[in-house]
Amino acid sequence: MATDVKELMAKVGRIRILTNKLIDDQLSGDYHSTFKGQGVEFDEVRPYIAGDDVRTIDWNVTARTGVPYIKRYSEERELTVLFMVDVSGSQGYGTAGRSKMQLAAELTALLALTAIRNQDKIGLILFSDKIVKYIPPRKGRDSVLRLAREVLAAEDDAKGGTDVAQALKFLNGVQKRRAVVFLVSDFMIGADAVEAARSLLRATARHHDMICVSVSDPAERELPDVGLVELEDPETGFLRLVDTSSAKVREAFAATAKEEREELLRFFRRNAMECIEIGTERPYIDAVRELFSRRAAKRG
Repeated sequence: MATDVKELMAKVGRIRILTNKLIDDQLSGDYHSTFKGQGVEFDEVRPYIAGDDVRTIDWNVTARTGVPYIKRYSEERELTVLFMVDVSGSQGYGTAGRSKMQLAAELTALLALTAIRNQDKIGLILFSDKIVKYIPPRKGRDSVLRLAREVLAAEDDAKGGTDVAQALKFLNGVQKRRAVVFLVSDFMIGADAVEAARSLLRATARHHDMICVSVSDPAERELPDVGLVELEDPETGFLRLVDTSSAKVREAFAATAKEEREELLRFFRRNAMECIEIGTERPYIDAVRELFSRRAAKRG
């Protein structure tokens, strides 16, 4: 059954209040110092003057005119911030009072509202094994509430696998200019699709400012001891009987989950991609602040 409209709007209202408070109390000014001025755009060419950096010489114009010219750049006055949110079947899962999808909606609203306060444009791509919805980047506080509403509404229809590669192809097709892109997903990608996803991630990170947000639930990292249970893969429907009372089973599950997480983080590090980890059982504001601090330090 679809979420009641009043219930959905109540959830959106609570997220608005929460994110406003978090920004006022803990993120005021952090976003601006972290992201503003990250991009530059071509402004004009002008004749070379003694003392100018020779690396800025425009050799095409210089060859055409016979006089040395340099390129001038100006800081972009606004950013485009795009949120790519995974709404596949596994995102509807949650054992700690909220689902991964609800957590994704809160984080998206927080970052989107922060961007809007800085006069940036925000847009949204919802994806599973297909593109579910695309909202082109625009300004205005109403855009923030719409983004949160769309992510929450998608929870009722969360299904299918996670095709990150297809989502990135779509992003690169609709967003030609450089943008800040938050990819929010649990990164539960089928083994046969991992290499394609990582190849597109590497290529996209060369063009856009890519920030990956890994969303998880504690039960995906460690199995609780609840006896014999039937587990269903929410993306494939595959059923498996698991004896969670076995310490060996729980240890093997935790070890596999840890290795998969560490391999994902190694991939991000090798390719110089920013990543933050958030979980349904803990506050996410610290992870966001740490991200802003790391980026500010790199700029420093």
